[in-house]
Amino acid sequence: MYEALKQRRAIRQYKTTPIDKHLIETLLEVATFAPNDRNREPWHFYVLQGEALNKYEEVATDYLTERFPTKPNLIESSLKVIQTTPLVIIVTSEKVENDEAATKDNVFAVCSAIMSMWLMAEELGLGFVWRTRGIGLVHDDRLHSFIGASSNEQVVGTLFIGYPEEEDLKEKKRTSFEVKTTWL
Repeated sequence: MYEALKQRRAIRQYKTTPIDKHLIETLLEVATFAPNDRNREPWHFYVLQGEALNKYEEVATDYLTERFPTKPNLIESSLKVIQTTPLVIIVTSEKVENDEAATKDNVFAVCSAIMSMWLMAEELGLGFVWRTRGIGLVHDDRLHSFIGASSNEQVVGTLFIGYPEEEDLKEKKRTSFEVKTTWL
C-alpha cells in the first residue's frame, strides 16, 4: 500500500484504447467500499464513453468558449483531452436536506471513494486524473444538467481514465510530514 500511494500520479495523456467493462466495474465496485457516515453511501457515478463523450465535448466547448473567449489554444488543448480519453466518470454526492454537516460528510465520503478508485486504477494499469476545474466542469451547472443529476446531487469530481501514454514520471516533490505536523 505504501508503494502504491507513493507511485500514484495524475495521468493526463492516454491511448485511445477502450477500457474493458469489467475493469470499469472493478473501479466502481471499489468505490463503494469507501468509509461513509451512517452508511449513507452518498455517491452516484455517471459513466461516459463513446457518444456520451462526444456530447460531453459539446458541453465543454460551450463552457470553455464562454469562459476563455480570447484563448483559443487553451480551448483546443482542453478539448483534445476529451477527444483522446476513452473513459470519463462523473461522481456526485448526495445533499442532505436541512443538514449541512451531513452534506459535507457525504462529500468527504465521495472523496474517499474517488481515492479508492484512483488506487485501484493504478493496480489495473490505468491512468487516472481527478479534475474539478476547467475541463472537469465540476463548478458549472451545464455538467449537472448534462448528466441528468437530481437536485439533491452535487458534482464532486470528473475522472478522466485511460491506458497511459508512455511517459517518464517525475518523482513527486512533497513537503515532509514533519513540516506539516504539530504534535500536541
